[in-house]
Amino acid sequence: MDLKVSIVTVSFNSAATIRDTIESVLGQDYPSVEYIVIDGGSTDSTMRVVSEYERGISTVVSEPDLGIYDAMNKGISLATGDVVGMLNSDDVYSDSGAVRRMVECMAAAQSDTVFADLVQVTRRDLNRVVRYYDSSRFSLGRLRYGWVPAHPTFMVRKVLYDEWGLFSLDYRIAADYEMMVRLLYRAGASYSYLPSVVVKMRIGGVSTSGLRNIIRMNREIVRACRENGLDTSLARVLLKTPMKLIEYVRRP
Repeated sequence: MDLKVSIVTVSFNSAATIRDTIESVLGQDYPSVEYIVIDGGSTDSTMRVVSEYERGISTVVSEPDLGIYDAMNKGISLATGDVVGMLNSDDVYSDSGAVRRMVECMAAAQSDTVFADLVQVTRRDLNRVVRYYDSSRFSLGRLRYGWVPAHPTFMVRKVLYDEWGLFSLDYRIAADYEMMVRLLYRAGASYSYLPSVVVKMRIGGVSTSGLRNIIRMNREIVRACRENGLDTSLARVLLKTPMKLIEYVRRP
């Protein structure tokens, strides 16, 4: 039996980009996709765009929330699929077969989770790559250095969220990192890797905007590791910086 996949898109004042996101989900060739859009009460025309695609979207919620991770939690709670993936309103799938390839990889390995590669692109040109995020270098040992697979490509069996909980709202920037440490290290969830780019992510995320946010993110990474029984330090996490810079010169 095919695995049912729930894709969650969270948005807030995303009128300029959400059409691309929605069309990339609705254009997937995988036959069993539930699409959920969680909006934070946008004041621009985001919901007008969403309404144009209402026939293809399973669930739409638009109401004030406590931020992106609260919105993600709402989406996960509403999901009825066997597998849950996130695609934010700035991002798109690389092609129509992205979800199918991910599910096939997960099914073949009978894994609890699956991840792949990602490219960051400019906001105006989705074909102009500025960074290649290679998830193949991930290992559990690298978690203590701040390394995780590309979160926008990460798909998880819903039962893991049911058992191990949703995103922690105690983290402002690195709740996705904490979740991956919790599932992959603390819960011991199995994972499989698809050597393929499946998501194009527009540059300009909160975690990379400004020195203050970068410092806060790294401190939250250290905290996430320690709270899940993984010893690390800020100095160790900062060792990843030179390798991260290499991703900005590599091309797929």
